[in-house]
Amino acid sequence: MRRLAAIAALLLALLATAVAPAVAPAQTSAPKTSLYEMESQVMCVTCRTPLAVANGPQADSERALIQRLIGEGMTPAQIKDALVLEYGERVLALPNDDGFNIAIYVVPILVVVVGLAILAIFLPRWRRRARAFAGAPGALGPELDPADARRLDDDLKNYD
Repeated sequence: MRRLAAIAALLLALLATAVAPAVAPAQTSAPKTSLYEMESQVMCVTCRTPLAVANGPQADSERALIQRLIGEGMTPAQIKDALVLEYGERVLALPNDDGFNIAIYVVPILVVVVGLAILAIFLPRWRRRARAFAGAPGALGPELDPADARRLDDDLKNYD
């Protein structure tokens, strides 16, 4: 009888664990937003530093607004949109990647590519020109006349 009760208790426990996920409260699909996460993505609009390091009344009011929006269950994107509506795009640490702001991401890459292309074109030319110049007569400078060479040798002997 004890054995039957133990098996029944074990089956009941297994059944309870199988049913528990089905009756658990539904999880939201959006991850929980934290103030710490948002502070690194927005700027203090008065001192123009990341909100994570800003100290001041404006930074405190921005943090309070973010905390209130987190309490309302907003996602990070919704919080950013609300901050942009309140303070303008200057509140974002990184600008949106649409419209004219895309230049911030594209221009540095173009500068590097153009610089490498210029080097690839002109470096071989510079090397060829340097080699041709090194082999040319007088490439090391003008020849010394015998009187100057003798005077140079005499001066160098004084330093030995």
